[in-house]
Amino acid sequence: MIYADNAATTRISDSVFEKILPFLREQYGNASSQYSLGAKAKHAVEQARKQVAAAIGATPTEITFTSGGSEANSWVLCNVVELYRGKIIHIITTTIEHPSVLNTCRALEQKGIEVTYLPVDVKGRVSVEAVDSAIRPDTKLVSIMLANNEIGTIQPIAEIGQVLERHGILFHTDAVQAVGHIPVDVAALNVDFLTASAHKFYGAKGTGILYKRTGLELLPLVFGGEQEHGLRAGTENVVGIASAGCAIEESINVLAEEAKRLSAMVKDTVGSIIERIPSVRINGDSDYHLPGTLNLGFDGVSGESLMHLLDLKGVCVSTSSACASGKNEPSHVLLALGLTEQQAKSAIRISYGRYNVENEVNVIVSALCDAYTKITESQ
Repeated sequence: MIYADNAATTRISDSVFEKILPFLREQYGNASSQYSLGAKAKHAVEQARKQVAAAIGATPTEITFTSGGSEANSWVLCNVVELYRGKIIHIITTTIEHPSVLNTCRALEQKGIEVTYLPVDVKGRVSVEAVDSAIRPDTKLVSIMLANNEIGTIQPIAEIGQVLERHGILFHTDAVQAVGHIPVDVAALNVDFLTASAHKFYGAKGTGILYKRTGLELLPLVFGGEQEHGLRAGTENVVGIASAGCAIEESINVLAEEAKRLSAMVKDTVGSIIERIPSVRINGDSDYHLPGTLNLGFDGVSGESLMHLLDLKGVCVSTSSACASGKNEPSHVLLALGLTEQQAKSAIRISYGRYNVENEVNVIVSALCDAYTKITESQ
């Protein structure tokens, strides 16, 4: 099997897997317990907090662990609403955000919160000017993802952050697809909140990361014990948290060389497919994009059919975000680029990762082109 859907999830790193095994067996203590077994677990949690903070230019006290990126995203949005309860609240986001942001915004609209959904250009980028123009006196939060999960387009977060800083407006970025794959520094990005997820950078599933700039208020998500600074009660997921720390440190250490290698694989993939299918469409921004993510459109052909034929050949790709799969609806991201519903349904996403190798490109291209030919000839 060739796995090329790393934007959906990544295989846990071999070395990370070995490092977290003790917390499943020998060092299985509760991190809140006072005896030595618990102290070892607590040390692992705090070590991971330091590793995550170092990777994004934060301090350990600014890091809170959650169950995933979706929980962290929802928490930030709902937190701002609670902080400004009783006042008119306006939130700005974009039309291509992850469902965990869009669906939270829609739920908040049902409670009277006003939300502006900014459009993007044909490459999936929102303009700094559009954000600036959308600001109102009652704007309390702007939430814009750092890199899109379907097309890999990277947004001008640092520039937007500078504008919002002048206005004194809180800024959140969903960096789930970016952390561990491109340089991420919270100070350089000018963000107040940043969210990430361990399973996107070769850690275990079930562990999210929430960065909150020092001095900002974050209301508790779960009441109970004093875990996570009293913000999220419940026994810590020591295994997952430890994996997040080890995985992010490992990813940062190989970030530059991996970005170069994956970018080359994407370039080779595009070049080889164009030779056989000149009509293929590249969805996204070729200048501002994640190194390993590629979204391709094959007009007149069902992306879902391509995906299933590739699966039969042992190649795993996707048609959209894993969170939107199974709906049989066109991607909201691709529709936002201006594509028709039919064009949006003709797309597939290939996302390479650390465990993909160069010779897999030829196998994927061959399987994809053969599948395309089979479908077109049968029509």
